[in-house]
Amino acid sequence: MPDTTQSTTPYPLLRELAGELGWGLAMVRAVVLQTAHPQIAAALMEDSSFLTHPWRRLHNTMVSMQRQFDERPEVREREIARLNRLHARLTGVGPDGAAFSGMDPEARAWVLATLFESTVAMRRRSARPLGWATQEQLYAEFRQMLADFGDDPAALPERLAHFWPYYEQMLSERLEHSAAVDSVLHRLLDTMPPPPLLRDQRTAWAALRSIAGPVAARVTIASLPPTFRDRVQINTPVLSEALMAGAYRSTGLAALCLPGVTNPWALADLLDTDEDHQPTSAVFGALLRGASAITSVIRAVRPNPTASQPGREPTAWPAAHFFTHVLDQTGDGTIAWPDLASLAREIASRLGLEADREAEVYAAFHSWWQELSTALDTDGDGSISLQEYVDGASTLPAPALVDLANVLFDATDSDHSGTISAQEYHRLLHTGFSHELATTPGADLTKTAFRTEFLHFMAGRRPDPAWERLTTDS
Repeated sequence: MPDTTQSTTPYPLLRELAGELGWGLAMVRAVVLQTAHPQIAAALMEDSSFLTHPWRRLHNTMVSMQRQFDERPEVREREIARLNRLHARLTGVGPDGAAFSGMDPEARAWVLATLFESTVAMRRRSARPLGWATQEQLYAEFRQMLADFGDDPAALPERLAHFWPYYEQMLSERLEHSAAVDSVLHRLLDTMPPPPLLRDQRTAWAALRSIAGPVAARVTIASLPPTFRDRVQINTPVLSEALMAGAYRSTGLAALCLPGVTNPWALADLLDTDEDHQPTSAVFGALLRGASAITSVIRAVRPNPTASQPGREPTAWPAAHFFTHVLDQTGDGTIAWPDLASLAREIASRLGLEADREAEVYAAFHSWWQELSTALDTDGDGSISLQEYVDGASTLPAPALVDLANVLFDATDSDHSGTISAQEYHRLLHTGFSHELATTPGADLTKTAFRTEFLHFMAGRRPDPAWERLTTDS
């Protein structure tokens, strides 16, 4: 049984197990099971950028889990409050006409149920099964987490012995095949951004990804409960069982031989070169920042023919490109409130805003949406098509966008100095799993300079690699 005596978090065993490499596999497996729940699938498909930016969502989930495992009560409480606000905003009507809510008690309990069962399955498949007493402790921690979120812990059976019949019933009766399930299985690896060492080798990374993606999908599919696979009619490809067994056994062996080095948070930092996490991660980050620095020197010596020339303004994006790659966050071919709400959610999450400041950001984005829809929604269907945007983009009004820029400046200026420092700029615009910005300000940004930069980008007038990364996974 893992040693949890030194931890002051209310979830010591969970934090211990989440530090094992195999928990990365367990987490992806759990997400597949979660996205098969009708409420969760509807929220993801109708009011989220998950289908188009799954890797960004995974990064945000990992950051959130780290905060929930934090030993400081104020960090945990703040994150739980943030997540509850986020989920409360996820409401609407799904494709089948049924209402959905991010606060649905059954769905929220199901998220924790899948994480618990997938963690137990991870240990069993890695040839280090958890004993019954350890499982009971782990299950109690998940029920405590449910209570900490303000939900009724009775949404999960009180006794572990009663959990398994509940879980089997959910698998066989409540879950459904959805586009969100397919997105996790077949798109997650396809959208994975390159690590720093391969950031300039897109072709090589694409080739590696084309091999790793199908293998990861086979491993995940084979690890899913048979009852679930039968329920949603997912076939197990050839060799999947062998690949799955090898993957889990390998992670189990790595956890025994190299504890701390092979935990999923450290490996995530192979992609996310921030310095805020664990000592092991910092070592990886330092190595990769050094490699990135070398790469930067090479780029400086080898001119880039596509780079902007001194004294020349960058060429404006075609309206269609800006529509597709920046504004259409949900990937459904239209712009509606969920697209801009996704941007508001991403910014509020990055900056870790308090409730009042977060509300200001959402309100400013909503005002901009109202301005856009009034000007461009010519057929009154509640969304803006590509053609409507292209036809009217050059004459868009800007007052609400200016107000949004001012709100974002105030939210980013965390020390209230009246300017945005390089550190504050980095906090806003770094991309999940890729913290090196393509451009950084040479000096602190004034509100006027920040507003000008933001308006040029969000009006589609001028490309900006840093701002573009905020809106994409690249």
